[in-house]
Amino acid sequence: MRVTFLGTSGAVPTTRRNTSAVFVNREGDRLLFDCGEGPQRQMMRFGTGFAVDHVFITHTHGDHVLGLPGLVQTLDFNGRDAPLAINAPHGTRGRIEDVVGIAGTDPDFPVRINQVGPGDTVLDGGDYEVRGVRTAHRTQSLGYAIVEDDRNGRFDREKAEEELGIPPGPKYSKLHRGEAVEHDGRTVEPDEVVGPPRPGRRMVYTGDTRPVDEVRDAAEDADLLIHDATFASDWADRARDTAHSTAREAGELASEAGAKRLALVHVSTRYAGDVSPIEREAGEAFDGEAFVPDDGDRIEVPFPDEVDATESDANAQ
Repeated sequence: MRVTFLGTSGAVPTTRRNTSAVFVNREGDRLLFDCGEGPQRQMMRFGTGFAVDHVFITHTHGDHVLGLPGLVQTLDFNGRDAPLAINAPHGTRGRIEDVVGIAGTDPDFPVRINQVGPGDTVLDGGDYEVRGVRTAHRTQSLGYAIVEDDRNGRFDREKAEEELGIPPGPKYSKLHRGEAVEHDGRTVEPDEVVGPPRPGRRMVYTGDTRPVDEVRDAAEDADLLIHDATFASDWADRARDTAHSTAREAGELASEAGAKRLALVHVSTRYAGDVSPIEREAGEAFDGEAFVPDDGDRIEVPFPDEVDATESDANAQ
């Protein structure tokens, strides 16, 4: 799972930060979370490509949707014929239609607008889901969680081959899929050579929000939480009045959820020249890695057991 930050600024872009957009390549499925102005230029700059499968809009404030007409037009100019799904909170279909159609163009591919809500399975990807998460902003709003299924346990090839005498071949695949096999006159059960299921990955993207329990619950043990951190604590009153979060509040929520990494986004232009107050405050509340990504930053989200193995190796040294 590769995450590319296309836009990390608050409501106003700066020379270094565009408005909200996060591109996720999940095993070849290309997902765009929010669509602030000019996303196609950011896609070109940062090498994600235009092959977006689904767009997930958190709310219809301009800095999260004004890139939609340009993106749709660019996709049309590039000869797209596959449908584009735009997922947005209940009650926003009309506004999304108005934004997409503002240039008066009629693309040659279907644009499907789906209204979704908290707890909905917004996308069933087979071995993962994108689920709606309740957030609290000044309008209809929704966060999203990418939740992968558990994976098969590790296959103990040494035991299969040396202790049980099963040669490499189709029986290995069957056992790893959870099917018993016959060998040397006896039934070999999968749990003899396959370890316990291994957890998949979990990523949560909030969009603009106050800190709420539903986000904390969705982000439990998350590998990556991307959370609103518009202000530092000296602007806490402004954060409450505008239904945003401070960096400290984002850090506290991430800590309570047991998230592994916290990306702080939607940063106010007050910190355009120095984001250290945001990172410092979040870091004081959160023991994991808290950071403000720059536009163009790209991170890989590893599987939880890969992180555990790396940490174990480091401790052994």
